Amino acid sequence: MNELEQLTQLCTRLGATPAQAAVMAAQLSRRADQLAAERSIPRVAALSSLLEVVVQGRAGEVPARFRPPAGSDEAGAPPPAV
Repeated sequence: MNELEQLTQLCTRLGATPAQAAVMAAQLSRRADQLAAERSIPRVAALSSLLEVVVQGRAGEVPARFRPPAGSDEAGAPPPAV
């Protein structure tokens, strides 16, 4: 099983329809490539970071790096780039 198939399977297990899962898997793969190039990090690290966001988001959790600092005004602040 290749990486894209594994990502598709993961997205399906997280609740996506097979068609949605295929699109999501392709998007995750492309974004991992982009992040690896932009940040000069290993692709595995980029994909791992994206999968962490997906899994936590599916669980209704906000990853720590997306939470505003304590005491800050959330309104009007753009979300950080993933």
